[in-house]
Amino acid sequence: MLCGRWRSRHRRREEPPVPAQVAAPVALPSPPAPQDGGNKRPGLRALKKMGLTEDEDVRAMLRGSRLCKIRSRTWQKERLYRLQEDGLSVWFQRRIPRAPSQHIFFVQHIEAVREGHQSEGLRRFGGAFEPARCLTIAFKGRRKNLDLAAPTAEEAQRWVRGLAKLRARLDAMSQRERLDHWIHFYLHRADSNQDSKMSFKEIKNLLRMVNVDMNDMYAYGLFKECDRSNNEWLEGPEIEEFLRRLLKRPELEEIFHRYSGEDRVLSTPELLEFLEDQGEDDATLAHAQQLIHTYELNETAKQHELMTLDGFMMYLLSPEGAALNPAHTCVFQDMNQPLAHYFISSSHNTYLTDSQIGGPSSTEAYVRAFAQGCRCVELDCWEGPGGEPVIYHGHTLTSKILFRDVIQAVRDHAFTLSPYPVILSLENHCGLEQQAAMARHLHTILGDMLVTQLLDSQNPEELPSPELKGRVLVKGKRLPAARNEDGRILSDREEDNEDEDEEEEAGAPEQRRRAKQISPELSALAVYCCASRLRTLRPAPAPPQPCQVSSLSERKAKKLIREAGNSFIRHNACQLTRVYPLGLRMNSANYNPQEMWNSGCQLVALNFQTPGYEMDLNAGRFLINGQCGYVLKPTCLRQPDTTFDPECPGPPRTTFTIQVLTAQQLPKLNAEKPNSIVDPLVRIEIHGVPADCACKETNYVLNNGFNPRWGQTLQFQLRAPELVLVRFVVEDYDATSPNDFVGQFTLPLSSLKQGYRHIHLLSKDGASLSPATLFVHICIQRS
Repeated sequence: MLCGRWRSRHRRREEPPVPAQVAAPVALPSPPAPQDGGNKRPGLRALKKMGLTEDEDVRAMLRGSRLCKIRSRTWQKERLYRLQEDGLSVWFQRRIPRAPSQHIFFVQHIEAVREGHQSEGLRRFGGAFEPARCLTIAFKGRRKNLDLAAPTAEEAQRWVRGLAKLRARLDAMSQRERLDHWIHFYLHRADSNQDSKMSFKEIKNLLRMVNVDMNDMYAYGLFKECDRSNNEWLEGPEIEEFLRRLLKRPELEEIFHRYSGEDRVLSTPELLEFLEDQGEDDATLAHAQQLIHTYELNETAKQHELMTLDGFMMYLLSPEGAALNPAHTCVFQDMNQPLAHYFISSSHNTYLTDSQIGGPSSTEAYVRAFAQGCRCVELDCWEGPGGEPVIYHGHTLTSKILFRDVIQAVRDHAFTLSPYPVILSLENHCGLEQQAAMARHLHTILGDMLVTQLLDSQNPEELPSPELKGRVLVKGKRLPAARNEDGRILSDREEDNEDEDEEEEAGAPEQRRRAKQISPELSALAVYCCASRLRTLRPAPAPPQPCQVSSLSERKAKKLIREAGNSFIRHNACQLTRVYPLGLRMNSANYNPQEMWNSGCQLVALNFQTPGYEMDLNAGRFLINGQCGYVLKPTCLRQPDTTFDPECPGPPRTTFTIQVLTAQQLPKLNAEKPNSIVDPLVRIEIHGVPADCACKETNYVLNNGFNPRWGQTLQFQLRAPELVLVRFVVEDYDATSPNDFVGQFTLPLSSLKQGYRHIHLLSKDGASLSPATLFVHICIQRS
């Protein structure tokens, strides 16, 4: 069984729960919605901390605006939108009131803010509003765009500028600033009568809000220790003292004191010792001094080149203290090798936003795919009215979009995140006339971005490298190479569906006849990615033809992996192979991409619109190298004479040991129920060659999502570590039903830093759950 399927549907272990601990974290979860429809707001302390209380744009957003929300030509409703005083969420009006959490969106979940008619919705339905009054808020994950029209151009600009300032300030906030920001937001919410005093009942309410069910006796003892005035209220300095005690990190203090000695500060040599034990590559006195000057908060300590506990915590919570190697967050790999030497982020049925039976098609799906680093998108092209080809999932109820609109989206958005080349995978069902129209649109809309001829006439059969920045390649049929033994021209559809039981060609005879024709204009654009059928790899592979691309269903690919083994890997060392999901996946489900990567397949196409562990693996694979959509394959998958076989990888070469220590500020799964507290457990999944796939988990901690402690060690033996992805999963334990997902983070083992590290968790659709983290110790021993 594959790791990703190992949810908690198996019989649960009869292990005693770990009792709730009281070690405090340093950051808080996403805020709940404002009470009473947003009218009860917690004061300006948060925005003061952000330095934006005097900003005119932000002040206008705090007052609120009546904006017209546009969904269609007939659904255009005026709604009130108002920035909450936490500075991190926007409350909006609904016609029918819903749960408070359904009336807000968070600034950290915004992908982009576009001005004017820069979305599919506004281009189609916003004609009654001048572009200067319009804006689109695009979100990360699956949430639909918010298309809005303001009463005036100036008011629209206030929201565009204000959101940009808030997003920039949020990105620049340290984890300690986030802590202060969030804890005071919750404090004001828990202060039920807003008298700046906290009773024990209000303190208990605060604890439930931040996802911990603390024992009444212990909580009251902590309360009384801070109640210096002995009047059963906390106020002023007493509240701050309570928060300090609540937010302590005993596990970090223990590590700090182990290196600092009796004076309780880290000197530069002591910090260097810690860095060396961490296995830092650049562990030098100069680096230790630089860390002190970057993260130490106390100016006196900084002047004496000393680091206090606060500075140490700031360092461990920064990107330099994270599990992901910071050096791998930018492009660090050799980008001058042929395209076949890279894994390439690829999307299947890119135009769909839901299922492939009746879901809507949208150009926004392409924009979202590009925003996730995708470099190969699919276009299913069919005959449309008025001589204009359309894109949709043929012979289904999915909606249709114009081919030219998709190409415009490619032009406008393909290179926003990554400058590296994009491949358009054409599935062509059009007749000659509309194929010529497709070629014309590609030329006129993309212009010089489109690759129309060989770049190196001296080596016509060599693939270019990803350094072909800002260019678009077309994958499709080419006339000279597209004839069968009987001289008949093959269509893309036939090439893609070799298996007789998969997605057989349907439609009228005339439509099938048109699909078997290839126009010279479109054929000429398949310069480096000529679609061809992969017939056999045994007894010996055919001579390499680097500019030919084979498309295989997941079933066919698995068969080749099973039967051809090393021959398939050698083929993929020289030529591109695209793998796509079975047509039987009606709900647009995905397959596990790891199996295809193990064999060197480059274009492993997934349904980007469908969240799940498969897309987590895809995001983890392409998290590194600047998230540019290209990741260099391991050496064993690039050599034309490689002997590597994922089914027989050899003996274990690496021991991976991880100690799961604590978690901080896990999100509440039901914000509407104050007494709903998670019982978290952590599962570590190893995804790699079959012999390496494994899955181990901790015990669960009862009623504590605030600061659970485990201190459990999990160990794995690995045979092909260069292919391994590590997935950290947090779930809410349930004894009678499958566990609920809380958060996850996936990354390559080769990009995992050793030592004490924080892991910053992501939601089911890949959005940040900041500031929720896991704290672990990692050890990787290579034999």
